[in-house]
Amino acid sequence: MKNIKDYNLEELKKEFVEMGEKPFRAEQVFKWIFEANVTTFDEMTNISLDLREKLKQNYTLCIYNVIKKQVASDGTKKYLFDVLDGNAIETVLMQYHHGYSICVSSQIGCKMGCKFCASTGIQFVRNLTSGEIVEQLLAVEREENIKISNVVFMGIGEPLDNYNNVVNAVRIINNPKGINIGARHISLSTSGLVPQIYKLAEENLQCTLSISLHATTDDKRSSMMPINNTYNLNLLLKACKDYIEKTNRRISFEYALAKDNNDNLEDAKRLVQLLKGMICHVNLIPINKIENGTYTKSSNENIIKFRDYLNEHGIVATIRRELGSDIDAACGQLRRKNLKKIEK
Repeated sequence: MKNIKDYNLEELKKEFVEMGEKPFRAEQVFKWIFEANVTTFDEMTNISLDLREKLKQNYTLCIYNVIKKQVASDGTKKYLFDVLDGNAIETVLMQYHHGYSICVSSQIGCKMGCKFCASTGIQFVRNLTSGEIVEQLLAVEREENIKISNVVFMGIGEPLDNYNNVVNAVRIINNPKGINIGARHISLSTSGLVPQIYKLAEENLQCTLSISLHATTDDKRSSMMPINNTYNLNLLLKACKDYIEKTNRRISFEYALAKDNNDNLEDAKRLVQLLKGMICHVNLIPINKIENGTYTKSSNENIIKFRDYLNEHGIVATIRRELGSDIDAACGQLRRKNLKKIEK
């Protein structure tokens, strides 16, 4: 059966017309699914019994089960969800003073092979559908009895490698007749898929684009991120400048600081030159140590010096607050630990 959460509102209206139903019925159902967050079609009390039966026969609501949940000392929560086909994905809930943020996965596994990421080494299985992405948010809201205000696509997978499903998920999450999270509270992260960045600039989504940069030379970036062998720094930054020009939106550059690798003053100087004149923000990330990984976290002193140098030279930079460090914080670690159990 089809996952009814895969459809944005306009698509759902077309589905309903094909079933012989009025388009306004699709809007009612859309609200029940994404605003009321129901778990059965029978909860849709203003829908006729006949239509409810049609929905049951043709669609599933894709309700996730929690395989494992970890709670950090700082309140961060990580979920391992059963996606109902024998596979599992990770989702992380973070609490800030402005509300709850959720980090969602976009793929089962990842093809990118970034050397500092815990998802590396986990075989790519498939893309998540739009509904499977959105269900992560809905499942956490049900589990915790909360409303989430911010969504970041920074979990397992490369969001722009699953372009159509991710963009559709953003539209579903953003729709004011459903979940109604503002586009500026939604962030898409990419390791640097240049053609998709140009494509995204034409979507007029108004969400935040985050670029995983992590190095200031092609040699260093290629050693950390194989994608740089296909789309080097020159091509990536050219696409970023085009994105800013087309959307007038600030880009956030993610920069994970690894000890004795990309955290020295020369790197900071090169970063200033690379980003000079761009509307941007640099998010400095104390790198997570992963099993069998070659990179270790930079010292606090180096991280602060790096940040201060950027700020002193006109590049707005902040240090990401470390959350969930005692619950396998890096994306993919919980899934790696539980993969064999899931497969059994």
